[in-house]
Amino acid sequence: MEYNLQWFAKEGNGGEKTEPATSKKLQDARNEGQVAKSQELNSALSLIALFVTLKIFISYIGESLFHSFPVLYHKIPDIIDESIGGMSVKLATTVINHTLGTVVKILLPVFLIGYSVALLTNIVQVGWKVTAKPMKPKFSKLNPLSGFKRIFSKDSLFELLKSIAKISLIIYVAYTAIRDHQDELFLLYDIPLLQVVLLVGSIVINAGLQISLVYLIVGIADWFYQKHKFKEDMKMTKQEVKDEYKNTEGNPEIKGRQRSRMREASQRRMMQSLPSADVVITNPTHYAVAIKYDASQYSAPVVVAKGEDYLAMKIREAAKEHQIEIVENKPLARMLYANVDVGEEVPPELYQAVAEVLAFVYSLRENR
Repeated sequence: MEYNLQWFAKEGNGGEKTEPATSKKLQDARNEGQVAKSQELNSALSLIALFVTLKIFISYIGESLFHSFPVLYHKIPDIIDESIGGMSVKLATTVINHTLGTVVKILLPVFLIGYSVALLTNIVQVGWKVTAKPMKPKFSKLNPLSGFKRIFSKDSLFELLKSIAKISLIIYVAYTAIRDHQDELFLLYDIPLLQVVLLVGSIVINAGLQISLVYLIVGIADWFYQKHKFKEDMKMTKQEVKDEYKNTEGNPEIKGRQRSRMREASQRRMMQSLPSADVVITNPTHYAVAIKYDASQYSAPVVVAKGEDYLAMKIREAAKEHQIEIVENKPLARMLYANVDVGEEVPPELYQAVAEVLAFVYSLRENR
């Protein structure tokens, strides 16, 4: 019986995602608006800011409301009189402007502080990056099969459990906060309206602060989870890492051929300058270093060519062809090959050894 091995192939490109995300993939994801961010933490801090603002401005809000009521009350007779023949535009405009002005004056501090906290929380979590790409419509999201998979995915189940736990905690905290003031709530009918507003406001704000603190703990835990989840989601397969390297750095085979051609061109230039050398110092077979000294151009001897194994053999052959002296000095040949590049001067610590070789070569020339 024949089996189709494609049935057993893993989805994705290159197998299991085991490699950490590269900086390029993280930057691309950020440009697309994909970042590790906890919406729960944003909501928690916004709630804390809201109830702290209400606690600070509660007296201001109460006074603004009580001062606006008499104005509206004084307009009631005019509204009743004109309702028979139809309310005038001037009266309606006056009532609407006064009401809107009062609402804006009361809510403006709350909105400004809430917006500032939400913006600052997002910046702290993901930094400053403005992009409209997440708002672009994606037809893949309209696929019913994809939507069905998202509904019954592991992430959806986790979000459901998190929401149930969150709501349960909020209900419990709200219940305990209100239960502690149940005796005061039964006296609401016997106290003035202003005290009722202040009492109810105080109870609601205190309960809201307790709920917000519990929500903050949930938000911090969710932030750590979102960071971990984002890191896992961004992981790449080995093949993806290779493909990205090819796209950014170029195909390794092409790069290798380019380096090979550059190395060959460098060797050709080196061999062309070899005839100007005074001496070739050898290992004798593994290394060969050609030295040139011209006091009018350089302050020290210069390495004009060097190589090992096959290239060392070619340097020796070229030296014989151009009647350049070949001197065997194993330690000096190794030191020069390892520490001096082509075109560089000999370092001071090797001056004496190189000078002895050059003096020997010059003496041979004089004898000839």
